[in-house]
Amino acid sequence: MRSWLILLTGLASGGALAAAELPFQTTQVKSETVPHERVLDGTVEVVNKTTVSAQTPGEVTEVRYDVGDFVKQGSVIVRIRPIKQKATLDQARAQVAEAQARLRQAEKEYRRIRDIYARKLVAKAKLDAAEAELKAARARLAAARAALKRAEEQVRQTEVRAPYSGIVTEKHVDVGEFVNVGQPLMTGISLDKLRVSVEVPQSAINALHRHKQARVLTDALCEEGQSKAGNITFFPYADPVTNTFRVRVDLAQACRGLLPGMFVKVAFLVGERRELLVPAPAVAYRGEVTGVYVIDEQDRPHFRQIRLGRRHGQEMIVLAGLSEGERIAVDPIAAGIYLKRHVEATEEQAHD
Repeated sequence: MRSWLILLTGLASGGALAAAELPFQTTQVKSETVPHERVLDGTVEVVNKTTVSAQTPGEVTEVRYDVGDFVKQGSVIVRIRPIKQKATLDQARAQVAEAQARLRQAEKEYRRIRDIYARKLVAKAKLDAAEAELKAARARLAAARAALKRAEEQVRQTEVRAPYSGIVTEKHVDVGEFVNVGQPLMTGISLDKLRVSVEVPQSAINALHRHKQARVLTDALCEEGQSKAGNITFFPYADPVTNTFRVRVDLAQACRGLLPGMFVKVAFLVGERRELLVPAPAVAYRGEVTGVYVIDEQDRPHFRQIRLGRRHGQEMIVLAGLSEGERIAVDPIAAGIYLKRHVEATEEQAHD
């Protein structure tokens, strides 16, 4: 196994400190098996992009949103003058009323003929004709009601509504234009469902495909600084120019502040390996220098520079600067104050 343990020289010395109980908590550097990841750049994309089209013809009387506006699901985005549609609706209602009247008449006539036929005063053909007329009246009423539903739907379609909440990206019509069925009105995208497109080198595609696990790093825009990855899609062919494979990672949760076109990091699982881990609060940052306070055998703290890897839960992976089993201070501020006081005390004793 490749060794990542490079021992660096301490930057500060605490002087001759007497062994005593330290006033701050310490912990040992441990080694654990953690997931090994390959981090690649990706581009955020939308899953839902829809162009809403006219479902009924007419003159546009209102366009309520413009490019860049946020629209809630179900909101009216375009209105079409409903003169023709309302006239058709009135006609359909009249036809239903007529069909209902004819049905009542046919039912009454059928009952009359049936009673007469029961007394054997009319032929069977007369009863059959009355029954056929009754069935026809019922069919005419059903057709009239279907036409009424279509007319009502045509009126509803003069108010075009957003199919989901999102942002308008294109506006295709203006007030006063006449639109036909199928003509585009407005295009929008939803921010509730996003995905990340990643170009993966061919040297890594087999390991990624074998594990099929990833997490999207989003700089604290989502819970714990990352979003959960949902479905992962591997495109089964490489780009002939770049020789990279396209992988698409769906986000399993909404992420405020994450917008289409942004660059993000995607960490793909490629295996496991043992790493050194220290608590994240134990790491001290001094400008460009990163380090921890290491406690020696005489309980003296020494600041030592280290090289960090990625975060693993509440801990940090250490690539260089520490060895397994070494003792470090959990609170670097308290350790630094303790060291400074004892150095000052040692200098005063030397001066005396």
